[in-house]
Amino acid sequence: MSRIWNFSAGPAVLPQEVLARAGDEMLDWHGSGMGVMEMSHRGKEFMGIAAEAESDLRSLLSIPPNYKVLFLAGGATLQFAAIPMNLLGGKGKADYVVTGEWSRKAVKEAESFCDVGIAASAEDRKFTYAPAQGAWKVRSDAAYVHYCSNETIGGVEFHWIPETGGVPLVTDASSHILSRPLDVSRFGLIYAGAQKNVGPAGMTIVIVREDLIGHAQKGTPTVLDYKLQADAGSMLNTPATYGIYMAGLVFKWLKQFGGLAEMERRNIAKANLIYDVLDASRFYRSPVAKEDRSRMNIPFTLADSNLDATFLEGAERRGMIQLKGHRIVGGMRASIYNAMPVEGVRALVDYMREFEKQHG
Repeated sequence: MSRIWNFSAGPAVLPQEVLARAGDEMLDWHGSGMGVMEMSHRGKEFMGIAAEAESDLRSLLSIPPNYKVLFLAGGATLQFAAIPMNLLGGKGKADYVVTGEWSRKAVKEAESFCDVGIAASAEDRKFTYAPAQGAWKVRSDAAYVHYCSNETIGGVEFHWIPETGGVPLVTDASSHILSRPLDVSRFGLIYAGAQKNVGPAGMTIVIVREDLIGHAQKGTPTVLDYKLQADAGSMLNTPATYGIYMAGLVFKWLKQFGGLAEMERRNIAKANLIYDVLDASRFYRSPVAKEDRSRMNIPFTLADSNLDATFLEGAERRGMIQLKGHRIVGGMRASIYNAMPVEGVRALVDYMREFEKQHG
């Protein structure tokens, strides 16, 4: 069977070893006579799968014991509302950093629940950089500060963790979680949709400090109340069981690779292959400030946008798909998550050089 190089921003490529194991276990998980999709989420088989997935995630990220790990449904976008519902307490205000489309969406949702302050924004340069810490204006009485640590669409990544004093820091880490080590203790809450570096769409990870939960606003739906979900082990209602199972397989794959430090080394090497081509060329351009370039999502443009369709057609003939940039920014975008092998990246850069010779 021939596999293509899938540069999709999400749902995205998954490790081939994980897919193969899931296939082997599809009809019969460990002699149970049934597949994971058929299991009761209350049964001992799935309860064991979920517990092991959480244990492996805690190990990978060195999650402190005073943090709850939740496996929730609804995608990261649902957390745009769940976060203010759970974290505002009686303060009624929260600060947001705006670095692209996803942080803008988070702001829009939060405005329905509280007074939103814009602590910093990169709109002045069309969301092509991460505002320096010195530019942030955080209100001391804000309930939390929210930022998107990797903007999937614009390809802007924070390679540092902001300091917010005593105000809890919240991050949407959907498109780069598990791509590198992360000091969880610096955050009040971390959340991430699964469909980029963790597993199939439909499951969201929330890692939240214990002291921040239990204060949900009146009217918060039961399934969005972090305290109730934590008390129920993420099983207040039927969770995304197969998504949790697949995430657990990905966690084991990461551990077999040597953990997140090794994965970071590989991701830096892969990203540099593409950025080296962009920096050496007048035919291609990277719009993002060098110090803030994402290792996961790499947008670039061609000198002549009339060649975009030709570039994409040629790539597809060579087995490379989903390279078209998001409609908001145009151009191209290569998403090279953990599961993208270096061979796929090399195939792309070889094609980019060939295309430039033909059309540059």
